[in-house]
Amino acid sequence: MKDLWSISTAEHTDGKETIMRRGNVYQIANGYMGYRGTLDEFTSEQLVGITLAGIFDRVGPAWREPVNAPNGGFTSVSLGGAELSALGNKVTRHRQTLRFGNALFERQTSFAFKGTTLTVRSARFLSAETPNLGVIRFSITCSRAATVTVRTGIDGNIWDLNGPHLLGLAATRRDSVLFVEGRTNESSKRVAVAETADIDFGKVTYESRGNRSLRVVHLRAEAGTTYTFHKYFAVFTDNDAVRGSVAEAAIETVLQARSLGYEDCLARHGARWQEKWNRSDVTIEGDDEAQLALRYSILQLLMVAPVKGSANSIPARALSGQVYKGAIFWDTEMFMFPFFIHTYPEKAVELMRYRIKTLDGARRKAKTEGRGYRGAFYAWESQETGDDACTYYNIGDPSTGRALRTYFRDKQVHISGDVAIAMWDYFRLTGDDSLLLEGGAEVILECARFYYSYAYYKDEKRRYEILDVIGPDEYHERVNNNAFTSMVAKETFTIAIATVNHLRRRHPKELRTLLKKLRIEGELPAFRDAARRLFIPGADAKTGIIEQFDGYLGLRESSVKELKARMIHPDEYLGAGQGLAVPTKIIKQADVVMMLNLFRTRFSAEIKRANWEYYEPRTEHGSSLSACAYAMVAAEFGNLDFAYKYFLKTAKIDLEAKYKVYVGSVFMGGSHPAANGGAWMTAVLGFGGVHADEKRVAINPRLCRKWRRLQFHLAYKGDDFRMNITKNSVTVASSRANTRVHAVLVAGKPVKCSPGRPVTVRYRQAR
Repeated sequence: MKDLWSISTAEHTDGKETIMRRGNVYQIANGYMGYRGTLDEFTSEQLVGITLAGIFDRVGPAWREPVNAPNGGFTSVSLGGAELSALGNKVTRHRQTLRFGNALFERQTSFAFKGTTLTVRSARFLSAETPNLGVIRFSITCSRAATVTVRTGIDGNIWDLNGPHLLGLAATRRDSVLFVEGRTNESSKRVAVAETADIDFGKVTYESRGNRSLRVVHLRAEAGTTYTFHKYFAVFTDNDAVRGSVAEAAIETVLQARSLGYEDCLARHGARWQEKWNRSDVTIEGDDEAQLALRYSILQLLMVAPVKGSANSIPARALSGQVYKGAIFWDTEMFMFPFFIHTYPEKAVELMRYRIKTLDGARRKAKTEGRGYRGAFYAWESQETGDDACTYYNIGDPSTGRALRTYFRDKQVHISGDVAIAMWDYFRLTGDDSLLLEGGAEVILECARFYYSYAYYKDEKRRYEILDVIGPDEYHERVNNNAFTSMVAKETFTIAIATVNHLRRRHPKELRTLLKKLRIEGELPAFRDAARRLFIPGADAKTGIIEQFDGYLGLRESSVKELKARMIHPDEYLGAGQGLAVPTKIIKQADVVMMLNLFRTRFSAEIKRANWEYYEPRTEHGSSLSACAYAMVAAEFGNLDFAYKYFLKTAKIDLEAKYKVYVGSVFMGGSHPAANGGAWMTAVLGFGGVHADEKRVAINPRLCRKWRRLQFHLAYKGDDFRMNITKNSVTVASSRANTRVHAVLVAGKPVKCSPGRPVTVRYRQAR
């Protein structure tokens, strides 16, 4: 029977790019840090990275990026004086595995040298119980008696894309605890790593080589005997709230872990992971390929969910390295947030707290961009302060090396509305308005204020317009009346008014304080007016086509195949003013189709079909965000075969690691948590047909051909539900712990779901 809870590979070499991709596929993380899926003996040359969430640094004029910590998991083995590595020619057998159930990375490698076979086995995890902690089990077995040397400790030779980010690295030792500490270049924040091990064999000495602090075990290994030890390493930074120094916190953490022991640490870690899967697993019967890919996608999201109380978010490349500057994009709100709000609201709230924390950065950006706007213009590439890390010359031409001017930073204005929509959805779907009082309402009002300052009022047409923007399709810049952007702006005005009305009813005192603080009460009538009169491109009466932006339909017809045949360089960027796609109708990713998906209840199936069929052949899918939008809209109007095709495309992007590594001259390798979120959305919201609003949950299933059954949990208004969908029935099981009776609409039929009483509804799936 196929194991649908793990992935494995026997590959171990094949060049730097393959090692890079495999490091992404087999990464582990716990929200505080990510550890790339590299082998124990690998170094910075093989792109080992322990990437820290929420701490950034800049060196000179290069991009700011997240900081990688010294590698407390380093271990190398020498046999008869020869150092062994999976990169060498002595490997006779290798396998590495990522186990989904508890995010455990395992490897087993056998080396043959001078008639002796030495087998290395290791397992590592980043604790879900103690976020600063990593734990490793390491063992060696020799076929014949042999002299073996094990070097294990902290490797401070760090892989940086634009570093070095840690200066003054100093290696020290306190009894059996090894320790390396440095400070970031830009803000002198301390980053400390401590490591200890319980080794009861061989003779142990210590050595420092450059930035390495190592313990050396000299062993005369007996034939057939397995020698095992456990390593514990901890990472702390000045971002952590600790009493005393980060060094002392790291040392104390590893000593506590060692006193508990490997098995106890693993059990506590596993218990936390069991809780995560109980809330978020999705079961598919009849399609092992889809099941494995979807479960892997869910694992990726759970691993990078922010630590409670951190107010961190999830970067576009998660914690797979320093790629994409470690920045948070609209990806988080539009593609990851839905998974968390429907399964793990405690994590969804952290994502929103990040936007509250970075509101001042959004205000600064509004004041300094263009003609000086008001309100909150959220950063296209946001780091810890919310100031924009996106540069004006954001992509390099791979042929000439010249930097290309792009308008991502100053014209991707839909980001503020994406934030406002997610902030409001948190309240609508949880019923919890505490986030609004914590600063969420302030975020929403400031986003509306920004759009009002950005909008143009056309007196002769008596309407507002959103001009000079970039929509999700980044190949066409500085366009007018982009349908997606305008729809998002209009929705933000509506949400702002709804927020004020809710606070006026429930929290009038807090509302008065907020309106006074922002000096915004006099602007509320203007928001209402803009909500009514902001122009949104409509569907053509005959064709049903919604023009993506003014003038789009007048662009030259082409095909993706034709454009790619004209490319001079395989990494050539198709946009940025002079790109091949600019004068054509070829678009980078879902744009109008993304709008139809985001506002799915406001458009008919006929409009969805017409626009899907028009835009799909003209879409290059140059972004990992694109496929899931096309999948979900296809499911909405019944094209289940195409929906399934695009579901697999988004669910398998990281498993297959066939994504672009470079866009222009910019390195883009790394994992794709937005696509992971898109896979979950396609399965549950698309094929499962789930749509929740402030009133109720509705389910209108459209299971694809292969799937016999789809099961998943759903969180709604503080309660939990288990959904069981087949081709002809839907069973809704309301948890016994739920607090009230809920109304659920199943295939158009309203039912009442009481705690602990499953309800089954028969239905006929529409085709």
